Amino acid sequence: MKLVVLGDPVAHSRSPAIQTAALEACGIQGSYTARRVDEAGMVRAVDEVRYGRLSGANVTMPHKQIAFELADRVSEEALRSGAVNTLAGRGGEVWGHNTDVEGIRAVWRSAALPTDRPVLILGTGGAAAGVVVAVADRALTVSGRRDRAATDLLTRTRAVGSTVPWGTPVEGAVVVNATPIGMNAELLPSSVLDVASGFFDLTYASVESPSIVYTRGLGIPTADGKELLLAQAAASFQIWTGVPAPTDVMRAAF
Repeated sequence: MKLVVLGDPVAHSRSPAIQTAALEACGIQGSYTARRVDEAGMVRAVDEVRYGRLSGANVTMPHKQIAFELADRVSEEALRSGAVNTLAGRGGEVWGHNTDVEGIRAVWRSAALPTDRPVLILGTGGAAAGVVVAVADRALTVSGRRDRAATDLLTRTRAVGSTVPWGTPVEGAVVVNATPIGMNAELLPSSVLDVASGFFDLTYASVESPSIVYTRGLGIPTADGKELLLAQAAASFQIWTGVPAPTDVMRAAF
């Protein structure tokens, strides 16, 4: 079994360590590596899955929407979000899944983030689309660097919500960071975080992001991308192997 994670950047990814540990724990012979790709590289990688040279792949920023377009068949969650983070080969076809959606819901529950508050989503890409689908029953607001991109996100996910300019606070909202901000020690706009009722940072790094540290200091519940990675990685592992993921082993390998 040959697996990869596709993205740009991808050198920071903990997926190879997590998935390699899972394969070894289950006695499955295989490999899992990180591959930095551009759009052309994505096309080639998807063809490798289609023709059996790869058993499957995870997809991370910024290629989740491209992966959706390249897949032959997609799951319901992928269809709603227009984004794919897991690719699997089946009978000469590439199947696309979005395991972020259930992963987001699982982390939201385990972190005890408020479920009765509005949600402010920062970002307009594939990761943000997964958040929209996961919490579509809440009062949603989307904020991006470009207002048109925020509107397009709501349109393509068929979600009801509003948009605000970047940096605009939404009083009492659970703020979800679905941008790369934080991967390189940047802080999100403090005006947005100061009035939040919770904070979910989809990014992760070797140390906690400045925004996680800042919001925890405010005394509000927080969740970070490590827990999301583990949740979606376990779901991806089962899709590829048909075997329940050894989650304790995967967590220890992080």
